[in-house]
Amino acid sequence: MQNFQLELMGNVATSERRTEFVERKGIGHPDTICDGIAESVSIALCETYLERAGRVLHHNIDKGLLVAGQTTPALGGGVVQVPMRLVIGDRATAEWDGYRISTEDIAINSAREWIKENLRLIDPDRHLVFQNELKAGSPELTDIFSRKKLTANDTSAAVGYAPLSETEQLILATERRINSDEFKKKFSEAGEDVKVMGIRRDRSLHLTVAVAMVDRYIKDVQQYFDRKQEMRQELIQFLEPQLKTLDRVQVELNTLDDPERGLGGMYLTVLGTSAEGADGGQVGRGNRVNGLITLNRPMSTEAAAGKNPVSHVGKIYNVLSHHLADKIHASIEPVKEVCVWLCSQIGREINDPWMMSIEVVLSDNISLQDVETALHAIVQQELAGIDDFVVRLSRGEFSVY
Repeated sequence: MQNFQLELMGNVATSERRTEFVERKGIGHPDTICDGIAESVSIALCETYLERAGRVLHHNIDKGLLVAGQTTPALGGGVVQVPMRLVIGDRATAEWDGYRISTEDIAINSAREWIKENLRLIDPDRHLVFQNELKAGSPELTDIFSRKKLTANDTSAAVGYAPLSETEQLILATERRINSDEFKKKFSEAGEDVKVMGIRRDRSLHLTVAVAMVDRYIKDVQQYFDRKQEMRQELIQFLEPQLKTLDRVQVELNTLDDPERGLGGMYLTVLGTSAEGADGGQVGRGNRVNGLITLNRPMSTEAAAGKNPVSHVGKIYNVLSHHLADKIHASIEPVKEVCVWLCSQIGREINDPWMMSIEVVLSDNISLQDVETALHAIVQQELAGIDDFVVRLSRGEFSVY
């Protein structure tokens, strides 16, 4: 196989290192909101393009921006004074074969639906102003979609890895637990804006969790701190049975709080997200495509959410690299850990990377020659099936945030 490099990454996997730093921005974090909406718009456009043109047309919705609004939280319920503003960009084909495609309506309706499905307290008609900035694409990039074989629309590199470490799995599980229906039924005060930062030192995991608390469900300062402590205990009870190689987990919640400072000492929100009045968001500034920000791992800086799923390698290769790593780790037992790098060249066919590099951590007494043939077979099979892969990607079958 041309343009391929296989080498050892060493003999120590990430989970065996003494320290690990991992972050997850939850579904209601401003950056994750932008990623989620951008991806939902792309999926909706793909569906419309397939109906009208029989193929996915040129679009990239990866330049979204959420501008924070203004609220006044108060115990028992505050008010929204200035709505948030969502700017949707950047390029989308609005006409095909003489037929007009209403990309603005598709984008705004998709954004509204995503908000309704994921942010229970935000009314998109009252709490958001939508600003559509979708324009036509450049002729050369648009022309890619009329060619017989889809080619890369950019020269771009991506990297993925497997498996998730125990620390990474627990941090994902923590955020998903807080934003689960079960948790919300028990703790309606917990907003969707959740951020989990984890530091593992040897066999101890320390989590700092930020949860935007919803003011309408809290009557006084005492209740706030009582409920916060109950949430903390709930999370510890949830996490401790999942520990495998780790000995202990410590959880701290909303550590800026100070009961002596009244409203100024509590993380209160009206709508359950800091985007309502404190922090803006942007596509690509949050989680990588596997849902995590992992400082001990190689990471791509590409904003995958919203990118075109059939030609934009900044999306395809980011997801594919993790997919390949998962396949290799699951299929080849001596591979303890694997990293997959993919680099495209603009104009080159997507199933023919300009360069691919794979690094592995192997079990004791195993050499590269022992796994090379099986590894090559997986890579060739997945690249041969790239057409099916991008179809699945266009349907939203792979999470990218």
